[in-house]
Amino acid sequence: MPSSLSNTPSHAPTDAPDKASIGELRRVHFVAVGGTGMGSLAGLLKRRGIEITGSDKKLYPPMSTALADWGVVVSEGFDPANLEAAAYDSGQVPDLIVIGNAVHRDNAEALAAIDSDIPIRSFSDALFELAMADKRRIVVSGTHGKTTTTSLTAYLLLATRRDPSLLVGGISLDFDGSFREGAGQHFVVEGDEYDTAFFDKTPKFLHYHPDSLILTSVEFDHADIYRDLDHVKSAFRSLIEGMDEGACIVADWSREHVRDVAQGARCSVVRYQVVEEGDASPAIEADWIADQLEATSEGTRFRLRAPGHQRQSVLLPLYGGFNVANAVAAIAVLAREGVPLEESVPALAGFKGVKRRQEIRGVARGVTVIDDFAHHPTAVKASIGAIRARYPERRLVAIFEARTNTSRRAVFQDAYAAAFDGATRVVLRKLPDEPIYSNTGTPTELFSAEDLADALEGRGLPTGVFSDIDAEAVAQAQELEDGDVVLVMSNGDFGNIWEKLLAALDERAS
Repeated sequence: MPSSLSNTPSHAPTDAPDKASIGELRRVHFVAVGGTGMGSLAGLLKRRGIEITGSDKKLYPPMSTALADWGVVVSEGFDPANLEAAAYDSGQVPDLIVIGNAVHRDNAEALAAIDSDIPIRSFSDALFELAMADKRRIVVSGTHGKTTTTSLTAYLLLATRRDPSLLVGGISLDFDGSFREGAGQHFVVEGDEYDTAFFDKTPKFLHYHPDSLILTSVEFDHADIYRDLDHVKSAFRSLIEGMDEGACIVADWSREHVRDVAQGARCSVVRYQVVEEGDASPAIEADWIADQLEATSEGTRFRLRAPGHQRQSVLLPLYGGFNVANAVAAIAVLAREGVPLEESVPALAGFKGVKRRQEIRGVARGVTVIDDFAHHPTAVKASIGAIRARYPERRLVAIFEARTNTSRRAVFQDAYAAAFDGATRVVLRKLPDEPIYSNTGTPTELFSAEDLADALEGRGLPTGVFSDIDAEAVAQAQELEDGDVVLVMSNGDFGNIWEKLLAALDERAS
């Protein structure tokens, strides 16, 4: 069990503020409340009847709408005055201030919080202490698949009457939101490797102390805080080394870097693997194996080989081998938590999914427009493969925006060239050449949409580059034909290109 609430965690750096004990909570203030995790925790505490306020830069839907619906009062901009008694309906100062990892160390409001006598916490510590400490903790980690696997695991627990709690970095369609507080013993959380706060540069997932850990994948990402792949792997090793001997890791054993970081674990390791047709991966000894994948109109059917030589025919209402892997991980971790296959497997067919993960935004003039969160080259390749399996006979147009702090760098320039195979045509957004700031001191060379377009053209894939979203939506509407599928990939709002494209299709002259 973690140390007393009155002590600073042993993994926190020396410049972290002392952790004063948290008493009874009546008022809590969130600095940078607009993040998915921060907003979700604010909403969860609000539903407990706690007075909640927050501050942030200008917010936009869906988080601005969600916070308003939850009754969270948000001040635009950061100001020490937001911490004063006058900012609260009760006329009293907060009992706790939570500081998000989007806050920089020169933030006047955060600095005023640290200098005050009010207890402060990072988001990760607040989440653990206030919501997770007395639960059985299922933490979902990995470079890819965390949000879907977290939602899927919580959904299966709910569908099998375990009444779980949940906090996830997306909008779960099964829970109509990003959090849930249940009466059951389990708390399912998305464990991110990103850093915790400006005063605690350790990964967020080190604060969650899992009883069961899902490890989906380990690849280089977050180039603003990690130097290279070995640096990323060191973070996952720290997570695994800190787990109790009685805990369990459910790991995708088909992935070399997962095997590398997990094989030294003190606790038990449950291994899973998905075998797709034509897979040239070497044979491994996995405990759970999914094979015989078949894309159907209902989703993906596959055979599940479970420990004890059990065989199950499974229907997953999602597409792509990576989603099958997510499902196997969820079923395996539930088995570890005492949920038998005869309960979890039938429930799988009812899973609705997560917004912005292969989400159909609409159909206009026979053109299907799909929204996906993919941005890492591995995720882009997997998403295109999944949509190609779902619509094997249709033309597939991929519209992509490299927007993250990592994808805007040249680090994945070459990897993207092989990520779009399966598309019929590709359209790339060129972003302004704004500087990218790094915590690692690594020189930054920017990603080039034009260079990627040239590389894709060299592979025989027609590719265009655009800057103006409104103009491009109109241009695409003129070229698209009945039956085409458009896959839009970005981790941002992309100027609402989905709705603009559907509107342009509707307005197109017959």
